[in-house]
This record gives sequence, structure tokens and C-alpha cells, in this order.
Amino acid sequence: MTLGQTSTGRELKQRALVLGLVMLGGLLLLTVRLYRLQIIRGDEYSAKSVANFVKEIRIRADRGIIKDRRGEILVDSRPSFDVFVTPAFCERCSEEVLPRLAGWLGWDDAARAHVEALVHAARRSAPFQAVPVHLDLTRDELDTLAAHKTELPGVDWPAVPHRHYRAGPVLSHVVGYMNEISQDEMDRLPAGTSYALGDFVGRRGVERYFERELRGADGSRQEVVNARGETIQELNDLLVGRTPVLPRPGDSVVLSLDMRLQEEAERAFPGVAGAVVVMDVRTGFILAVVSRPGFDPNLLTGRVTAAQMAEMAKDPLQPMIFRPTQQHYSPGSTFKVVTVLAALESHILLPTGTVTCTGGYSLGSRRWRCMGEHGPMDARQALQRSCDTFFYRLGDLLGLDPIADMGRSLGLGVPTGVGVVAEVPGIMPDSAYHDRDTPGGYTKGLALNSAIGQGDVNVTPLQLAVVYAAVANGGQVFRPQLVRRIESPDGKTRQEFQPQVVRDVPIDAEYRRIVLDALTAVVNEPGGTAYRSRLADIKFAGKTGTAQVAALGKVRLKEQAMTFWQRDHAWFAAIAPAEEPEIAVVVLNEHGGHGASEAAPTAAAIIHKFFELKRGDANASIAASTSLLPVPLPPSPPPPAEARPSRATSPGPAPEETHAAVQARPLARMGGVTPPDSP
Repeated sequence: MTLGQTSTGRELKQRALVLGLVMLGGLLLLTVRLYRLQIIRGDEYSAKSVANFVKEIRIRADRGIIKDRRGEILVDSRPSFDVFVTPAFCERCSEEVLPRLAGWLGWDDAARAHVEALVHAARRSAPFQAVPVHLDLTRDELDTLAAHKTELPGVDWPAVPHRHYRAGPVLSHVVGYMNEISQDEMDRLPAGTSYALGDFVGRRGVERYFERELRGADGSRQEVVNARGETIQELNDLLVGRTPVLPRPGDSVVLSLDMRLQEEAERAFPGVAGAVVVMDVRTGFILAVVSRPGFDPNLLTGRVTAAQMAEMAKDPLQPMIFRPTQQHYSPGSTFKVVTVLAALESHILLPTGTVTCTGGYSLGSRRWRCMGEHGPMDARQALQRSCDTFFYRLGDLLGLDPIADMGRSLGLGVPTGVGVVAEVPGIMPDSAYHDRDTPGGYTKGLALNSAIGQGDVNVTPLQLAVVYAAVANGGQVFRPQLVRRIESPDGKTRQEFQPQVVRDVPIDAEYRRIVLDALTAVVNEPGGTAYRSRLADIKFAGKTGTAQVAALGKVRLKEQAMTFWQRDHAWFAAIAPAEEPEIAVVVLNEHGGHGASEAAPTAAAIIHKFFELKRGDANASIAASTSLLPVPLPPSPPPPAEARPSRATSPGPAPEETHAAVQARPLARMGGVTPPDSP
């Protein structure tokens, strides 16, 4: 060895030390990695490995049904075959599988783009969860997919429940419809919410308002699958401890509506557009409601394109608007009860006070017209014959604010709080409203217009029903309600909705009597504007209204010369029966013309049907209760001659035995009842 050189043994030791340190570092790194994979994230990777061969099958819960007050089913579910794609098992999905589906199922470019976006989003968020890409397969489409099953990896078409709206457009706004939840909505959902891409949610009416109750809870089961997502039946039994989770059906919603009365309201209403409301004046529950035109929720439930919604939005009659609450109108002469009550309560008008009608009313340089020259009119006569001059005078004497105060106390100018459907507040103007929104501010002429239900006064048909119900019941303003109760799937009541009084309006009993007497005369006495709609067997009260919607100049055109949009709105508000009111009926026939001819007959038909149903239900109830009474059993036949005991040995009743005890003997033999012992 030369001086200054490192020995071979020392060099080997250094290299061995370095190599050992490297190996130790590697082992340490491997240990940390294994600890992270197996301990810290072991459950996560275990679940992912299982997901490679175990597929989670979602069992969709049956959505709760919607029924009328008598239990008639209005909305339920029907079976449907829908196409689902599981992104994790869909090989060459965008390149091959989706184009094949598009060709066989007739997708246009927009539909295909929507499906590709849906599958792409699902691949990132939940790749092992099936998403629906096509709804309601036809028989031919089903056969086509079955014939090409091997070409569609990751694609299934199971039977799933779909919403079925039995009444079609009838009550469409009340029950609502369903369509697909959007990604934005998914992003806003709270943690733990059980919605997935492609799920349907309620969009309007009961379907939206009671979404949580109707939805129920989905179940699940697991199946062994191969790399293409196909079930391997022979391996399913090896899934030890993986018990299926059964779905929980949704609760049922029972409406306050009676479908029999609803059908009569639909039949009797002649308008192409308008509304009908029938309300129980003692509780506020709505018994029937019509909004025309409507829409078919069966067509909207599913994937509705933007083009389809745009087409509906272009319809000038606006079928998506629920007219009883989402549109307000000038109430015309039906508003006059508010003006009369305001005048009586303010003591501006005495019950016997009169105003002479000369065909109009002059204020300053302007003259307001009346429909005739009625001569001297008191409150009863003015309501019966709908004399505008009388109410012009009241508006002049009162001013607008007392009228507005009475209108607001009866529920005008604010939403009713019905809840299930959207609503607008309407307008109950006062002097401050005009000072704020009317050029030139408030003037007395504005009070004259408002006194007859014109000008800026706007009400919804439901608000007007609340007003007439309050007049009928003595001043109770009810919150109108459309739902009676929530029931569990087995029919047990989960929640019962009780009548809700918003406020009590202190209407003087004498003033109420004057108004009801006048409204009764409108229908039942000659000269009343609704006299032709009276009923022979039911005395009801009401008020016609014809609300002008367009300024037609000094010369009033005949109805035949007007376009549809120029014609007046026809109103009728009724209370029945007149003596002890039970229901209020409001009819609005948009651009229908005169309230007396185009709205009052509808209300009369509904009132007749209501009491016909009431009598029929009472008779049926009596018959049912009678059928539950015990029926006397016929006496037992005598025994055969050979078994009949001789007269000498036949036991007779003891002298002390009662008649009831003797009568009990056949019952004891027939029903196993022990007869009472003789004393």
C-alpha cells in the first residue's frame, strides 16, 4: 500500500454505510407511505377497491301521493323505463356509447350536449353513481337497447317510478310539476342532502311546497359486477353483511279541495281565461279553485327544453300564471261592499240615507257616468241595482283613506298567506300612495274611481273571496288554506292543519245585516243585477261586477264591436246560503263582458252543486250509520221431530224469567253468548 492512499477496506466500509443509509431512508419512506395508505386513508382506499367490483344500486322511494279531501287520488306514480349511465363503467363513453344512444333514441344536438355534460359532471363528482340520461322509453326503444346491450357498457334501463297527474291541466297550478335538479341547485344544497344529479324536484304548488314530505328516502343494495358494470349473479351471495337498505315512501298530502265540486266549477266556467274560488267561510279552507288556461304537468314533468318554455311564455293568455293569486284586477262593483261598510262605520252614511241618481255625478268640471238614472237610492237599493252615482257620492264625502282602511282590514293590499302557491299583494291605494306614485298627487276624483272598484284598486280573486267570507261570517278574516293534512304511507295523520284567523274586524251587526240583505236582493228580487241567476231551492246572496279594462271614449262600443282584449272583466262574488252562510264563491271571467251574464250563472251552478253534494253526503252518512245498527236475528228453527222433547219434559221459562232473558237464548246459541241466569 502506498503512503497517502485509502485502504480498500475503509472505502468499502464508507460505501456500505452510504448504502445502508439509503436503504434505511427508503424503508422509512416506505413505512410512512404504507402507514398513510393503510392507516390514515385505509377506509377510503378500501371503499374504492370494493367499488371496483361492488356496484351500489339505488332503490328509489315512491313519492307520496296527493289526494282530495275525500281521498280521491289526484297525483301518484307510474312505472317507467329510464336509461341510466354509470360513468365509471362506461368505456369510451363520449366516443362510442353516447353517440350510439343518441342515434337509437333520437336525441338532437341540444339533448346530446346536455347528456354529455351530465355524464362529465358525474364522472368527476360520483363516478360509480348512475345518472339518468333518457326518460320514458317506448316499447320499440326498449327492444332496440336490449338487442344492443353488449355495445353499451355501463348503461342500464331499470323500471323507476314517474309522476302521474291524473287530472291533467285541472289543478295543474295547485299540484305543480317536477323536473330535473340543476348543478347550481346541487351546489347550494346543505351537506347530507340525498339528491343526486338527474334527480327530479317539485317546481310549483304542492310538489314544491311539500317537497321534503313527499320525497321519502331512497334505499340501496349492492351487487358484484365485472369491469363493464355487468352483474355477476353467482358472486352476489358472497356479499356477507351487506343487507339492502329498504326505501321509505314519501308522505301523502290531502288537499282541502273536493274534486266533485272542482269538476263542476271547471264545467260551469265559460271563460277562456279567468279564475274561480270556492271557500268555506267558517274555516278558510278552499273547496275548489280554477285557473284558466292551465298547463299539463305530465308534459312539463321531465326534461323541458328552453325552447318549450319559451313557447309557453309567448302565449298571450299566460297559462303558467295562477290567476287566483298571481294576477290582480280591478274588482269593479264587487268592491262596493267595502265602500258601503266604510261609509256606515264612518257614520258618513246613515242606514236610511239616500242619494239621488240623475245618470252621473259631477265633481269640478268632470262628470262620472252611471249606467242609468236610478232616482233616489239608499244603500240597499244602490247595491241591488249597482248604482254608481250613490258610490261616487260616498267617495266624495269619505275621501279615499277610510275606504282604504276598511279594504286593508278585510285583507286587501297584502298577500293572503295561502302559502302553497305564489301570490301578489294587489293594490289598496290611499292618499299617501297617490301622493307618492301619481303625477300631481292625490285628488278627490281618485276617491270616486276607487269607490266603485276602478282606478288603482286591484285585487286577486282569492283576496276578494276572503273579503266576502269575512262579511259572511261576521268579520273573521281567515288565512285561506289548500291543504287539510299530511298522512303517512299507511294512512295515519302526521299533521292536521287547523283554521287560522288572521284578524277579527269589528263589523257592526246592523251594518252587516244591511249589506247581506242588499246582496240577497241582488239575486232574489226583481231589479237585482243577478236576478236571472237565482235558484229555486237555495237563497244565496251576491254582487255582480263589470270592470273596465280599456278607455273607450265617450261613446261606449257594443261588445260585438270590441276585440277580446278590450272587453270588460266579468265578476261575481257570492255567499250561500244567505241566511246562514257556509261558502263564498268568486268568479272572474277575463274579458268576458258583463258579470250578470258571464260570471253569475257559474257561481249559481257551483252553489247548486255544493248543496246537492252536501245532501247526498248526509244521506250516505245516515245510510252508513244505519247499516251499523244490530239486525235482529230470525228465530231458530224447531228441532227435528225425533229430537224434539216431549211437552211434559220441555222446560219453559221460569215464572220470574224476564222477556229479555228469553230473547237472549237464540243469540246465545248463534253467537256463543251465555244467556243470563234465571233469578
